[in-house]
Amino acid sequence: MEQSERTVIGVLGLGEAGGAISADLAAAGAVVRGYDPAVTAGPGLVAASSEADAATGADLVLSVNRSAVAVEAMEAGIGALPEGSVWADLNTASPAKKQRLAEIAERRGVTFADVAIMAPVPEPRLRVPMLVSGPGAGRTAELLGGFGAHVEVLDGPAGLAATRKLLRSVYFKGMAASIVEALEAAKAAGFEDLLRENIIADFTKAGESTVERIVSGTYQHSQRRTDEMAAATEMLTDFGLSPVMAAASRDLHARLSEGR
Repeated sequence: MEQSERTVIGVLGLGEAGGAISADLAAAGAVVRGYDPAVTAGPGLVAASSEADAATGADLVLSVNRSAVAVEAMEAGIGALPEGSVWADLNTASPAKKQRLAEIAERRGVTFADVAIMAPVPEPRLRVPMLVSGPGAGRTAELLGGFGAHVEVLDGPAGLAATRKLLRSVYFKGMAASIVEALEAAKAAGFEDLLRENIIADFTKAGESTVERIVSGTYQHSQRRTDEMAAATEMLTDFGLSPVMAAASRDLHARLSEGR
């Protein structure tokens, strides 16, 4: 394919996500220059010695390391990008940080894209659903899509894709954390299998009306549920567990009850 013969992609971060994505891009014909100070570049990748080395000659750079080092990685590598190239940040970062990255890129004359990975990477790998926003959104989708990636372009600034991802994270990761805490407590009480069956049954019965029922019930019964979750918090403490999610639920219900 003509595109694969001319497309050079720098990948910063070769862990679970970056490693899978870079390997698939290379297998599809892209020239992938990979850099990770802790991970050796795999077969089919050009092993780069630094962020700047990975960005050298790249049409697109994918920063797939960690939010904590996203700015540092950009500042270390962006100066090596050719004119007209795109710096795409795939890290799970706040909208404010994505906007900061976009501002740095703009000052350096580089186009920026905010990319949000919307599902676990290991199974779909490069085909994991992604959202992209910012000035480099269209170009990023064009380049990655040419190698089989599934990228949805959002019409908005850098930070929009991050907002969409993190809103889902508040719901999904919060739910996951509550389930883990509940099962830990159930194990301590000797009822882990029973609670697991209850959780599975609840998921199985869920339908279109479930969300509205949960939301309306939470507001309607917030005062009673404050007391209920205070009791649950006390019980987990008695089990010797840290009631992080139970206490947070107690506090949320208390806030809602104050507004009634």
